Amino acid sequence: MPIFEYICQECHHRFELLVQGSTIPACPSCKATTLQKQFSPFGVGATADWSTSSGPGPCGTCGDPRGPGSCSMN
Repeated sequence: MPIFEYICQECHHRFELLVQGSTIPACPSCKATTLQKQFSPFGVGATADWSTSSGPGPCGTCGDPRGPGSCSMN
């Protein structure tokens, strides 16, 4: 189930939404369904802008903040 980022074309609210199957997403603020899907880079607990990050996180491979060996990639 992918998480998508949207911008509402009615109230300009930006939000992320977990989309399941044929669910039609709606804005949580105004309930409008006229949404613009945005590119949403994957970030685990990241608060900084993704374009300014300095490479992989603490894991060294996937960026999992729990450290090496925490994810299935190791």
